[in-house]
Amino acid sequence: MIFHQLQHELDERATQGLLRQRRTLDTPQSPHIVVDGKPYLAFCSNDYLGLANHPQLIAALQQGAQTWGAGAGAAHLVNGHFEPHHRLELRLAAFVGKPAALLFSTGYMANLGVVQALVGKGDTVFADKLNHASLNDAMLLARADVQRYRHGDMQQLARMLERTQGGRKLVITDAVFSMDGDIAPLPELLALCERHDAWLLVDDAHGFGVLGAQGRGSLAHFGIASPRIIYMGTLGKAAGVSGAFVAAEQVVIDTLVNHARSYVYTTAAPPALSVAVLQALQLIEQGDALREHLRRHVAQLRGGLEGLPWRLMPSDTAIQPLLIGDNRQALELSERLRERGIWVAAIRPPTVPQGTARLRITLSAAHTADDVERLIGALHELAC
Repeated sequence: MIFHQLQHELDERATQGLLRQRRTLDTPQSPHIVVDGKPYLAFCSNDYLGLANHPQLIAALQQGAQTWGAGAGAAHLVNGHFEPHHRLELRLAAFVGKPAALLFSTGYMANLGVVQALVGKGDTVFADKLNHASLNDAMLLARADVQRYRHGDMQQLARMLERTQGGRKLVITDAVFSMDGDIAPLPELLALCERHDAWLLVDDAHGFGVLGAQGRGSLAHFGIASPRIIYMGTLGKAAGVSGAFVAAEQVVIDTLVNHARSYVYTTAAPPALSVAVLQALQLIEQGDALREHLRRHVAQLRGGLEGLPWRLMPSDTAIQPLLIGDNRQALELSERLRERGIWVAAIRPPTVPQGTARLRITLSAAHTADDVERLIGALHELAC
């Protein structure tokens, strides 16, 4: 009986155009992939600088495995913390301009660990309504009071902070919003946190490596710094490898080492990955030409898609959402692009609000201008 209920729920999702399914790639990550034996031009990876299959990262990973083995074998606090982990944490902290850093296996685990370790009952978390699911889950697990403000609405957040008396205050936000591609008003958020003695947790999953001088992220993009900022960056997007890190004041990092459950109670990532990320950081730091190439793609796409019945949402980042609205229409448009050999993901509720289904176009420095032009042409054909 219970399995029939599960199948009924899945069938309902399919009827609503919400059923999720996986696809298997037969090639390494690249703008040109093979899925189920068919070649596609892909615009749905977060590999913004095209490093996921970079020969220098592959060589570094191979060398790391040769030297340090295939796995860590234990949690960091037992005997799974290796020299490459330590060296990478020091390098990451310096790269983003913070005193210390801590590695996590994923960005999801990093957000869970930070929020749960720093706030609890009697404290308050203030969250943008379009934050990533990991931040949403983190604030619920923390058991703190939760107040969500309208997307980017600093006036509403200010009123919430003013009304809150007692306890720790933690404002949490995406830096680049993963489904909209817009950038949070970090200077204004920091000013409010300074005024109301709150921490600011910045999830820079989609800004690290792409924004700011030498790809140092969203804080560098705005030229802001503060001890009260807790910075989270991921290493599986622009960095091309895997994992995440949190950078903050030493006392915050020490607190996470002792209280972040998603850090304490999990096996450390293989040290070979840290060797590869160290190489990725060098490429990021030297990657101004890649970032400029990516910016040209953004301008080309936005200019080329003017006049379509669907509109691009406001975004200057590599994430360029094409708003469709209806779930089925978004799926149909995605499928018709696939028929033309172009892969763009259709994003539907609950990942995005009802009525805002979209194609999430993501650009990479590994794309060529001809690749972008091919997508533009296909969308114009389908609009006719």
